[in-house]
Amino acid sequence: MKAIALTSFGIPEVLEELEVPVPTISNTQVLIEMRVSSINPADILLRSGAILKSPMADKFPAQLPLVLGNEVAGIVKEVGEKVRHFKPGDRVMGMVPMGSYMDYVAVEEDHLAVIPESLSFEQAGAAPAVALTAWQALFEHGRLQPGQRILVQAGAGGVGHAAVQLAKQHGAYVIATARDYNHDFVKGLGADEVFDYTKVDFAAQITEPVDLVLDSAMDPSTFGTGLPGEIGKKNYSVIKDGGTYISLVAFAINQYPKVRDIDAYFFQARPNRTDFESIVRHMKENKLNIHIDETYPFTAQGLLEAYRKSEEVPKRGKIVLSKNTG
Repeated sequence: MKAIALTSFGIPEVLEELEVPVPTISNTQVLIEMRVSSINPADILLRSGAILKSPMADKFPAQLPLVLGNEVAGIVKEVGEKVRHFKPGDRVMGMVPMGSYMDYVAVEEDHLAVIPESLSFEQAGAAPAVALTAWQALFEHGRLQPGQRILVQAGAGGVGHAAVQLAKQHGAYVIATARDYNHDFVKGLGADEVFDYTKVDFAAQITEPVDLVLDSAMDPSTFGTGLPGEIGKKNYSVIKDGGTYISLVAFAINQYPKVRDIDAYFFQARPNRTDFESIVRHMKENKLNIHIDETYPFTAQGLLEAYRKSEEVPKRGKIVLSKNTG
């Protein structure tokens, strides 16, 4: 089968189409014929090699060739002996730790959900990581309640644009940051206020403290240390006493001195079937729409072009890699 692998770190990187064996599944796994995968921000840092020089290097594989990608939508081809919720022929979406840029992907049963015919593979393949991250950040860790105020940093991005929709659907007052050219897009998702943090001091614009901050903005000063940088310190300034700060970028925030009894977390999504099923239901009911910025074919050149697009601005939502294109 075909896999698209990274064969050198750095930019420009080298991507090659390789022939590799079809994965052998365990008793608890499902073999998926991949139809769609997608691009996520961590891919940029890993491809360049920058993340391998950071304090998080031990959390990422460094051996080449390396197959990236952790979101998948496709068709079940085979199931393990202990699998109870899926059967061959089912349309599914889900997540793997790494390695979805392949014709066939082995996925744990609990990391999948069935998708209805009303959802395309492109819609489903763009959703798992960003929707799950937003869902768990808001409701599991943030304990968001109707009527509360939330600040979503990078509101036009993958996680951000999902979080804006979910928070608004839940009855929250949503403030977001986004570049000027994305303001109409983010307001269309449900944001009550939008500020361009590159042009204005968003902290000075927020006149009433928020209950929760969800931060996925790639602050360079945070990436090097894992601690809140300039954006992070402003985030703290707008959170009410005893509020919650959830960061997807400040991996050492738990070591930061506690400020005004604010609960601060570094958060990474934990795949599970129950949450995925809730996300699918929201998508089916048009309560959550994962915006697809652009779709590229499942080839080495297509993936390279998708990566290049992911590094450009303006951008919004997700970029997907599909077998249905090309």
